Amino acid sequence: MNESTEDTVTSDAATVHREPLPVVTDPRGEGAFGTWVSHSLVQCKRLLYGWARDPATTIQTILYPAVTLLMFHVVLGDAIGDATGKPAVYGQVPMITLVAAMAGAVVSALGFKVEKATGLLGRFWTMPVHRAAGLTGRLLAEAVRVLITTLFVIAVGFVIGFRFDQGVLAALAMIGIPVLFGVGFAVLVTALATITEGVMLVSLVSIFNTLLMFFNTGFVPVTAYPTWLQDVVENQPMSCAIDAMRGLSYGGPVAEPLWKTVAWTVGLVAAFAYPAIRGYRRAAETGA
Repeated sequence: MNESTEDTVTSDAATVHREPLPVVTDPRGEGAFGTWVSHSLVQCKRLLYGWARDPATTIQTILYPAVTLLMFHVVLGDAIGDATGKPAVYGQVPMITLVAAMAGAVVSALGFKVEKATGLLGRFWTMPVHRAAGLTGRLLAEAVRVLITTLFVIAVGFVIGFRFDQGVLAALAMIGIPVLFGVGFAVLVTALATITEGVMLVSLVSIFNTLLMFFNTGFVPVTAYPTWLQDVVENQPMSCAIDAMRGLSYGGPVAEPLWKTVAWTVGLVAAFAYPAIRGYRRAAETGA
């Protein structure tokens, strides 16, 4: 290599080293509120895309609730309607949306355990990502999933006679109840997912879901249950939500069951948010 070539290489190297560093266009730190919002939306989008590509999740979200609603309508619809004097579909549609919200929360929690086992949570934890974005993004994705499921179940309900008889605002409020209920239940299941194995998680939540599903006012009025059980059935979270949704669609009391639903949701979040946050952080830091 001659002297001229060496001078050129030295000059090019010096030019490279003298180039300015990239300008930071977003001065927010990874702990800023705006960063939390944007990172949560990214995590939500990631989860929704993953669920959309998974046939099992699609079946759980759309096909299974629709088939269940049609099955209840065919097998029980006329009998319940004749016994109560009210169309059974106004209890069945709310009940199925809530059951689907609870079942979907279990699927989401199992996905969380897979991400923990594969180390994905740990990798996110070492990146410049807001610490709370993983959990809040998961809850936001769960809310979107419940909304999609609710709209689909209502669409199937319209085919078998369901209608919004109380106006547009009441219809919007009714659609929002399963989303509210689903987020509260998702916090509970996420907390359980951080301290239990996958099989144990499914078993515990399935027992809980079954009890709520068969002892609520979506099947029959509370007066159809034994006297000693009526107060429990009337005030359990699913019954409160079902009664509020029935009142907002068909007609009937709304205020009392609605505030009870809100109270149940706030109670679930207040009781299980801290364990969910602590468990999520432990899973991300240690993979345990």
